[in-house]
Amino acid sequence: MRLVLMGTGAFALPTFQCLAVRSHQIVTVVTRPVPPASGRQKKGPVNPVRDWALQEALPVIDPADINDPRVQRALAELTPDLLVVCDYGQILSPVTLQLARLGGINLHGSLLPRYRGAAPVNWAIWRGETETGVTVIHMTGKLDAGPCLATARVAIDPDEDAVELEHRLARLGVEPVLDSISLLSAWDGETVIGVPQNPAEATGARRLRKSDGVVDWSNHAQQIRNQVRALKPWPSTFAQFNGPKGPVPLILDKVCVVPPADNPPTGKPGHVVRVEKDLLWVATGQGCLQILRIKPSGKRAMDVAEFLRGHPVRVGDTFT
Repeated sequence: MRLVLMGTGAFALPTFQCLAVRSHQIVTVVTRPVPPASGRQKKGPVNPVRDWALQEALPVIDPADINDPRVQRALAELTPDLLVVCDYGQILSPVTLQLARLGGINLHGSLLPRYRGAAPVNWAIWRGETETGVTVIHMTGKLDAGPCLATARVAIDPDEDAVELEHRLARLGVEPVLDSISLLSAWDGETVIGVPQNPAEATGARRLRKSDGVVDWSNHAQQIRNQVRALKPWPSTFAQFNGPKGPVPLILDKVCVVPPADNPPTGKPGHVVRVEKDLLWVATGQGCLQILRIKPSGKRAMDVAEFLRGHPVRVGDTFT
C-alpha cells in the first residue's frame, strides 16, 4: 500500500517506525515546518518525525498549509492509497483527505469521543481519569470526529505524569493502526466502515496555555496533584513561595496528597502547615499537599530537603 505519513511529534514515532519496515511503500512524510529560532535559541523547536525521516532517507515535505491547492496537487501526483496521520498539528480538509484512494486515518491519544483536541493525554490526567487509551479513526473534515476503526484501553497509573503516559500510549497505538490499515485494505469504498462516534458523549481537550500552569491553592489537593502530573513537560505547574528572603518563583515538580489518616493540620489555602528538614506540607482548599520536588526559577529541580536548606520556611509562610 502506498502511504503518506503525516506527523510531527514523538507520539507518531513508534507507529511510523513500524510502518517503515512493513511491506508498505512510504511515498512521502509530511511534517510541520520548523519555525525560525527565537530569542536565545540557536535552533528551532525539535521535530522528531523530521529527524527520523531524514535518518531513514525518506522524502519529506513541510508545507505551511497542508490544504494549499499547490500542496494538494503535489500529493495527488504521488497517488497515495492512504494518509496515516498522527500528532501532526494541522486539520486536513475534505479535499485533502480525498487525495488518497482510501482517505485518511488518525491515531488519537484518547478513547474517542472523549478528549477530542490537541492535548488529550494532559486533560485525561488533569481531570482525574483512571483509564484512557488510543483510537484510530477514519478521518472526516471535522476534528477527531470520524468513525472509530480500532481502540485499545489502558489504566492510568496514579503516579504517572503526562510524559510517561504519552510514551506508553504511543507504543500502544501501533497495533490498532496496523489493524485499521488491514481493515481498509479490504474495503470496497462504499460499505459503512467503523463505529460512528456519539456526539453527545464528546468532550474537548484544547491546546494547553502557559496560564494553565498557575496553581490555585483553593482547589482540592488531589486536583493540584493531577495538575502537576498533567502539565509536564509544558507549561509545568508554577507558584511562588513568599518567605523571609522575599518571593521565590518556582515549579512544583512532584507532589502528593497527605492522607487524611495522617491528621494534617488545617490552614488557609497556600499556607505552610508543617515543615521539617525533609518535609513540607501546604494547605489547600480541601486537604493538604506534600511537596516532594521543587524547581526554583533558574535552577535545577531538587528534593524538598535541599530546597529547605537554602530557603528558610516556617509554619504560616505562604505559597501563592
